[in-house]
Amino acid sequence: MKARLPQGMGGPGNMQSMLRQAQKMQEDMAALQEDLKTRTYTATVGGGAVTAVVDGCYQVKSLTILPEVVDPDDAEMLADLVIAAVNEGMRQVAAASEKEMGAITGSMSLPGLF
Repeated sequence: MKARLPQGMGGPGNMQSMLRQAQKMQEDMAALQEDLKTRTYTATVGGGAVTAVVDGCYQVKSLTILPEVVDPDDAEMLADLVIAAVNEGMRQVAAASEKEMGAITGSMSLPGLF
């Protein structure tokens, strides 16, 4: 006895269509990854006291610190502001990547891709 697949669920035509869709998704994801690498994300904390610019490869491109927040007696506060700005920039990169990749993959979980 032969097993029967539900209508529209099988046959060589359907497999080819699925393979074409997977290939297109892969191409779209590769193009998006390249595009994401070229973007920059700016995060400002402390009312503008510290600004970090991060690129899509998670590299800090610039760090701006207003002179009035540089207090030699409170280096810890400045370090906290720098860490907060850099971390926020990194969160922005991750959020943009996740959102835009999710649009391509239809929110499928693809471990290790992003």
